[in-house]
Amino acid sequence: MKLYYDLHIHSCLSPCGDRQMTPANIAGMAFLAGLDIAAVADHNTARHCRVFAAWAERYGMLAVPALELNTREDAHILCLFPDLESAEDFDVFVHSRLPGIKNRPDFFGEQLILDEDDQIVGREELLLTAGADISVYDIAELMEQRGGIAIPAHIDRPANSVPAHLGFIAEDMHFDISEITRQGDADALLVQNPALAGKPYITNSDAHYLHDLPDKEYSIEVQERTPAGVIVALRAGFGLSRL
Repeated sequence: MKLYYDLHIHSCLSPCGDRQMTPANIAGMAFLAGLDIAAVADHNTARHCRVFAAWAERYGMLAVPALELNTREDAHILCLFPDLESAEDFDVFVHSRLPGIKNRPDFFGEQLILDEDDQIVGREELLLTAGADISVYDIAELMEQRGGIAIPAHIDRPANSVPAHLGFIAEDMHFDISEITRQGDADALLVQNPALAGKPYITNSDAHYLHDLPDKEYSIEVQERTPAGVIVALRAGFGLSRL
């Protein structure tokens, strides 16, 4: 079945996410945008995934548990999981690898933890955009162990992408798929990263504000309408463009 997706959306738990980016608001806007699949992927945490999944279900959408890992090299990797338990287990692991830098809400932004009623139940004290002690060379295997998938994020951007910080994506990073922004030049990226030849790519909003969520545009073919089914389809590149 053909499903429209956006697998990279930030909530107000990310310090760069707007206060209005609550799990409930994101689910509502994603529904209005015509999406079938959506994922809240906050920096270095999956703590809003369970609340978002509950809201997505109310709108008849599929929520894929996710987070955006900030690696040791300061490269961003979109991590998608087959279930909430795997995401929450990895959340604990990532939190244990954070460098212990305290967040400065006045400078970086607040990191708000909300419940299903959009009420603040906590604040993350450690800076979530700091690089966790996890290498870009190890994340694919760590995700595979959990039944998930690691996707180098916005690889065409000049900052916080694997090519921006390491110069290229190498074969021994073992990425099966990548993420390219709407503005990305796939041909140029292939010249710079031959290891991606023939591999599929996705495009997401990377939304930090509600108005960043566009109407449905990108789709994927899935055999099973579950997070695990989405991951299988992503690995196989069903319905996706390829480099």
